[in-house]
Amino acid sequence: MNGKWQRRLIQLSPWIVCVRCLFFVHVEVRFVSGRSTEVIISAGIDIGTSTTKLVISRLSLRNTAGMTHMPRIEITDKEVVYESPIFRTPLVEGKEIDMEKIDEIVRDQYEEAGIKADEIQTGAVIITGETATKSNAKDMINHLSDHAGKFLVATAGPDLESIIAAKGSGAYELSKQTNKTIANIDIGGGTANVAVYHYGKLLGTCTLHVGGKLIEFNQNEIKYIADPIKKVTRDLGLTVQEGEPVDPEKLSSVTDYMAEVVSKMLNGKLEGDEPLLLGHKPKWNRPVDKIMFSGGVSECIYFPDSCASNHLYDDIGVLLAKSLRDNQQLSEKEWIKPNETVRATVLGAGTQTTEISGATIQVDNQTLPLRNMPVHIINFDEEFDRALQQLKNNIKAGVEVFDPNREGIKIAVYLSDLPLLGFKDIQRLAEALTNAFNDDLSNQPIVIVLERDLAKSLGQALQVVNKNREIVCIDQIKVENGDYLDIGSTLDSGVVPVVIKTLTFH
Repeated sequence: MNGKWQRRLIQLSPWIVCVRCLFFVHVEVRFVSGRSTEVIISAGIDIGTSTTKLVISRLSLRNTAGMTHMPRIEITDKEVVYESPIFRTPLVEGKEIDMEKIDEIVRDQYEEAGIKADEIQTGAVIITGETATKSNAKDMINHLSDHAGKFLVATAGPDLESIIAAKGSGAYELSKQTNKTIANIDIGGGTANVAVYHYGKLLGTCTLHVGGKLIEFNQNEIKYIADPIKKVTRDLGLTVQEGEPVDPEKLSSVTDYMAEVVSKMLNGKLEGDEPLLLGHKPKWNRPVDKIMFSGGVSECIYFPDSCASNHLYDDIGVLLAKSLRDNQQLSEKEWIKPNETVRATVLGAGTQTTEISGATIQVDNQTLPLRNMPVHIINFDEEFDRALQQLKNNIKAGVEVFDPNREGIKIAVYLSDLPLLGFKDIQRLAEALTNAFNDDLSNQPIVIVLERDLAKSLGQALQVVNKNREIVCIDQIKVENGDYLDIGSTLDSGVVPVVIKTLTFH
């Protein structure tokens, strides 16, 4: 075994890592209980406010259906085989991400892990917190997704970050095992991203301007205060300014206020004009029973002795952790220690973002991969004939939303709540879709996404009436309004990796 791999043997999240040398082979097929298992390599790269991290994982795909049933390929095992050190996120004069240094970090860590970029078949680059506000954030994340792997998708946005962190910390899995409502609070340098789950169902997300890097020091002098915190200090009647000496008592008042806002948010008592609220108010309608903290600040919550000095990170992270521990309302809830703290988001990005399509699909391999497609949802919850008549107008409405200037943006159409369809109904649906795409999306592939197992039948019907048109028709995927879709190339098992995501830059 490669010595570099041996040094990285670790226990992470719900999975105990068993590292086996890959010898630069990107797909491995073995037989387990008479069924073939395909293994694909996934990467997660997290470019955060304070730190940048990377993980390499192996995802095992297997047909979980019985021999007499329609094949259903699922991810049945996830192994983290390499985790990078935690790097300070490199910035240029604090205003831009240093793209060259990020590139260098990723290249070096791939080499350390014994992996080449073209072996990476899925995963995500996620840009989080205050880093998403940098002027070149979108360029940076798109550059990495294009150059760091075959199908490494670009994601950004606080709601998605909340979900990914909750999956990486173990809160999501724990919620499926209890009838209690669990909130994961991922606190990094610039934001606190919260996701609330009950029985594995997402009840809601919320993001706050709460983080360690919102006030930074230079030795014993304040060198940076984020704008939302300046408003908080004014509201509190505190004089806290850049260039002043660090006053722990004043700063503790600020972090106590942050902890109080976190408590109000969890209890549904947050006001819409709260200066620390980033985006929408919390929307869950159940009381939160258990709380779990992840992110960089959580290290100082669960391991306070290792964060004894306020100047350990030259920011308010240590004080914030103490304020959270000491908050009376938070202490009344049950605290759960996560499986992963500081690496929760990157672990979620590398192991929890990929879904697998159904095995009975119709795709044109020359068309794939497809990236960053907005999803337009068309509901068939009314009478089928009427829905068919409205199909062209509904697709036209989607084009007006996602491509108003007719720039040729590829759009995926999701057909929701389809009834049971016979052969003739499938043909009628294919003809209606063809007419609609020919009118408004004539210069792009027909991309159809379904939840029910109809992709093969509908795809073949579309191919009959569109002999020279590229067709991508996949199923067993659930999407919502506002989602974007990335569809990877066909794997050996006949399925395609799919990532459902958001792309929101501040």
